Parts: sequence; structure tokens; C-alpha cells
Amino acid sequence: MRILIHICCANCLIYPLKVLREEGHEVVGFFYNPNIHPALEYIRRRETLKEYVSKVGLEIIWEDEYGLERFLEAVFSKKEQRCEICYWMRLEETACTALRKGFDAFTTTLLYSKYQKYEKIIEVGRKMAEVYKVPFLERDFRIGWKEGIEESKRLGLYRQPYCGCIFSEKERFWKQLRSWR
Repeated sequence: MRILIHICCANCLIYPLKVLREEGHEVVGFFYNPNIHPALEYIRRRETLKEYVSKVGLEIIWEDEYGLERFLEAVFSKKEQRCEICYWMRLEETACTALRKGFDAFTTTLLYSKYQKYEKIIEVGRKMAEVYKVPFLERDFRIGWKEGIEESKRLGLYRQPYCGCIFSEKERFWKQLRSWR
């Protein structure tokens, strides 16, 4: 199959790309992440992905509008649902792109991270498949978590310390910030 894979970052792409290629699929990446904050973090993740895909020969579709305002507007009054809204935004754009460009299916590297809400991602992916009439490839890539981490370290890739949004950044560093007082 020809699969469009939404990519949150280079590190999370390593294992899913390996698996999909081993299965004989033609894979094309899709970079769309309006949630990432701050802008310098967004640029660093994008540049790390460029570095990685140049090594593995992966074509990427860059949706390179930094849509932070759209993300913040969507989650501002619904912070408890921010992850679901974020999945929705990114998977909807991926499914829409898969439809427009004639892919057989779409998936996401979000299914690789043990820190993401796996069942919610599956639910949103299924809904987007229904709406856009492009199958969502459900895979539990979390089984390759350690393998992906080891490979990213071996390659010397930048490894981000939080999921991406301003809220996850705060959660990650809040205890450290409080200790500075």
C-alpha cells in the first residue's frame, strides 16, 4: 500500500518507518504540527526530521504553516481535552491530504509513543477514516519504543524533552520551575 504517515518528530518516526517498509509499503511522510511551542522548538524538530529523512531516503510533504494560533484557539477553554483536540487537528489534516493525494491509507507516529493516549488516537483515526474515506492503518508501534530510542541516540538526533504544546512543556518543567523560587 501507499501510506501517508503523519510525523510528530524524527525520533517517533524511526520504528514505524522500519516496520512499514519491512512490510513492503511505500511510505511518504507528512509533517503537520501546529501544537508545537515555542517556534524555535518547532524549527528544531523540523530540522531534525530533515536531517533524518535525508539519511533514510523518505519523501516528506511539509505542511509548514506554523499554526500555533489555531491550536491555541481550539484548546484554550478546553485544556482537559487538549490532547484529543490536538490528535483531531493533526489526523484530520493527514486524512484530508491522504485523500487529495491518492494514498491507500494513513497513519501516525503518535501510535509509537508510550506517553500518548493510544486508544484516543485510534478513535480519532477511525473517525477521520470514516469522514475522508481513506483507511486508517492501526498499529501498535509502542512495542518498538526502546529500539527507536536506541537508534535515535545512535544517530545523535535531537530528542525533545516534552510532547510539544505549551501545556505539556509546563507539565514537564513545572517542578523545576517551582524550585527556582
